[in-house]
Amino acid sequence: MSAPLQIGIVLFPRVTQLDFTGPLQVFSSVPGAQVHLIWKRIEPVTSDSVLMITPTVSFADCPQLDVICVPGGLGTDDMINDEEMLAFLRKQAAGAKYITSVCTGSLVLGAAGLLQGFRAATHWTAMDFLPAFGAIPTKTRVCVDRNRVTGGGVTAGIDFALTLVSLLVDRPTAEAIQLRLEYNPAPPFNAGSPDTAPPEILALMKDRIAASQARRGEMIGRARARMESGYPATA
Repeated sequence: MSAPLQIGIVLFPRVTQLDFTGPLQVFSSVPGAQVHLIWKRIEPVTSDSVLMITPTVSFADCPQLDVICVPGGLGTDDMINDEEMLAFLRKQAAGAKYITSVCTGSLVLGAAGLLQGFRAATHWTAMDFLPAFGAIPTKTRVCVDRNRVTGGGVTAGIDFALTLVSLLVDRPTAEAIQLRLEYNPAPPFNAGSPDTAPPEILALMKDRIAASQARRGEMIGRARARMESGYPATA
């Protein structure tokens, strides 16, 4: 009997819960898979909503994973300069089959040195930041480049997870999970992308996120400077 797939989703304060709860539901439906929610310690982690999440395993006790996944959220701005997080990702990446992210989780992979020379997807507000880490921004719901699989913003997490299951197991398994979840999206508005949203809505959102974008730029600059100082990176 083959060993069960070990799938790990990293948590951190101010994580966007839908970034990981969508993939979590998909991964938990994979026959025989063991899914871990990982943080530095076993203690409740705040999300970007009222939801609190309790990790199932600490960094220190986490087994070697087949899949390491980093979700996104405002907390990624802090994680891209959190050496304990980055060291954990580099350590796991050395033995993982797939190194993955959803939304702005790709920035954390990038800060760990894990996206250099790889195409990657992310949230539309973070596309311009990926090149700072040597990644190639790719405007798609799911981007597969060798063993890097990255999802776009928030709701793309389900698309990402189903795609990954098709690679890890097979397409029929992924399709069966999709049917079980009745994942058949038909959004009420065509405003889910900056390419299709009404101009006034796009302008409104850009105004709302201006301050957070400025802070993210500062944190990216710090992370980039640290990379250039020569910390160990994993290819």
